[in-house]
Amino acid sequence: MPKTLSLIFSVALLAAVAADAVAGRWNLWNDPVENLTRPEPVKVAPKVDAKAVEKGEPKADGKAPADAAKTSGPAPIPESAAPEVVGAGYVIGVGDVLDISVWKDEALMKSAVVLPDGMIAFPLIGQVEAAGKTVSQLKSEMESRLARYVNDLVLSVEVKQLNSMTIYVIGRVNAPGRFALNGNISVLQALAMAGGFNPFAGRDKIKIFRQDGEKTEVLPFRYSDVAESRNLEQNIRLRRGDVIVVP
Repeated sequence: MPKTLSLIFSVALLAAVAADAVAGRWNLWNDPVENLTRPEPVKVAPKVDAKAVEKGEPKADGKAPADAAKTSGPAPIPESAAPEVVGAGYVIGVGDVLDISVWKDEALMKSAVVLPDGMIAFPLIGQVEAAGKTVSQLKSEMESRLARYVNDLVLSVEVKQLNSMTIYVIGRVNAPGRFALNGNISVLQALAMAGGFNPFAGRDKIKIFRQDGEKTEVLPFRYSDVAESRNLEQNIRLRRGDVIVVP
């Protein structure tokens, strides 16, 4: 009989200890209603100071503007970009890739890259100057030359990749590089794409270098003027190949 009582006492003691451990884990000895109804605190994202971002200081999420530019928003253009809409009036540039084909003739189907000298090569007619011409102009010239060799010619010329529609932002910005020129982009927008200024940028000594044939035009840009809505004509629309230099 004493052994039986001892065994019962031991089992009861173990059960009490286990119950106390469970209660401690789940906090059952405190107010049960409070435990079930108390909501988790809501985390409010801190506001981002635009001035701090402009100066190249860390953002509220702890990332520097250069890091943020790598993970969100526009990024430097990849090696090639598929065109959204390219019509017959598009001016072909160096690096663009063209799909050229003659209907019902597999031997006359080719993807041609516009070389640095502006030329492409095509069977039967050899070298053709493409850079600086519209798609329509190039097609007309190729039709004229191919007509000597192909009867009932039906020629197709399409832009497969836009590699020449780029601008460059270099110097004291947080994410310098090459960017896609999609639509109308201003100088201010391009600077934002490049992550904004770093703390040492000469923001009122910016220059835009624009190639016009054999001539290079240099256009000044004073950030403080544009930021304060003065001399807004400086905030020009960029063109293919423009280079923005932030000293």
